[in-house]
Amino acid sequence: MAWFSIIFIIIVGIVLMILDFLVIPGGVVAIIGVLGMVSGIVAAFVQYGPLAGSLTLLATALFTIGCFVLMMRTKTWRKLQLNTRIDSKMNEVDPQRIQAGMRGRAISRLAPMGTGEFEGEVVEVSSPQDFIEVGAEIEITRIEGGKIFVKQI
Repeated sequence: MAWFSIIFIIIVGIVLMILDFLVIPGGVVAIIGVLGMVSGIVAAFVQYGPLAGSLTLLATALFTIGCFVLMMRTKTWRKLQLNTRIDSKMNEVDPQRIQAGMRGRAISRLAPMGTGEFEGEVVEVSSPQDFIEVGAEIEITRIEGGKIFVKQI
């Protein structure tokens, strides 16, 4: 096996490890990558002797550590991280303000969940039967816990 093949196998192993950390989680791809790196190092030991194998092992370790240090310094993790804040909350239905039979309008499309407005109060509503378009007149049919069910008028 030529040096080109050994280096190629090791680089493919490193790329597979990086793919596992960044794109394909689960560990299977990283295990395949580590096996590729080990097989390349073992091939260097078998083909070219202990000195070449030791140098290959050292170079592979340094290159792998260098790749991971570079990924950490370039903020690769931050670029892939989801930074969206979820500030929505579940309906807190006040029986004094929101009651069955009230009429309002759909602020968003109800397919089947969406947002409705009743006497200035904006709440999340559900339309179990129909899709309701924005601006349509709606009526509260029932309230179960924090869930408000509506129908189109």
